[in-house]
Amino acid sequence: MSDLGIGGTRMMGEGGKKDVRAGTVAVWQFKLASNSSKAVMKFDVSTGPDKDDAPEWNVTLFDSTGDELWSNYRSKNEKDIDLPDNKPKEFKLEVICPKGARYGDEVNIKITTASQEGTSTLAFGAVARQSIMVLKTQMDQEKSVADSLMSKAQLGEKDIYAVFSPPGLRGYVFVEGMNTDRLREKTRDIKKARSFVEGETDIEEISHYLVPVSAVIGIVEGDLVELINGPFKGEIARVQQIDQSKEEITVELIEAMVPIPVTVKGDSVRVIEKEK
Repeated sequence: MSDLGIGGTRMMGEGGKKDVRAGTVAVWQFKLASNSSKAVMKFDVSTGPDKDDAPEWNVTLFDSTGDELWSNYRSKNEKDIDLPDNKPKEFKLEVICPKGARYGDEVNIKITTASQEGTSTLAFGAVARQSIMVLKTQMDQEKSVADSLMSKAQLGEKDIYAVFSPPGLRGYVFVEGMNTDRLREKTRDIKKARSFVEGETDIEEISHYLVPVSAVIGIVEGDLVELINGPFKGEIARVQQIDQSKEEITVELIEAMVPIPVTVKGDSVRVIEKEK
């Protein structure tokens, strides 16, 4: 909560800065209380970090009924406020992040309310951050779609920051960028890409995909496996020993005339039958 008041005029609310994605809205709720029945709100709106090349943010103040009281597109930077019976009045400040915003673009708003009883100030701010969207793909074509998107990311404006296709996640690719409309545009001519899942995700929701998974996880001694690469590709073997630290397993080929232990990487086998 941020509240700086002098005398009998007080602005009370959350204030502070919020992260906001391109094309989305940040909202703050606050109240104004005063011993006076009238007050004047003054608005100071600044953009950065490069104010000469900053996109245009839409800043609007609403009352508790949803009626617009002030917008930064108006010519005046102040608004007369009535406080019937000297009762506190509720407001909502809404900031829309431009769709063309770049990472780190920001807007800062300072509202100062003055009356015969004194002054009070609240400060607000919004900072543009990237979006992480989930793209549906044709099944088992995740890598193909990811490669196509990365090729597009190297051309023209850098709308795509990263593409992530986690092993084991079929039919979906994560795409990171600023402008969600442009992200959708980039995928329209990729045949194996489908559509984006509604809404966005965040790094916390996909963090478990970012942690490397051991290649031998889920494999136990006695499992029957198929070797899927190397000189014994296609052979069936039984797991004899597992080295967790090296992510290697020692197997014995089923059809070999003389049982010979063979050590391979955990990702070189496919489990076809679990040990009973």
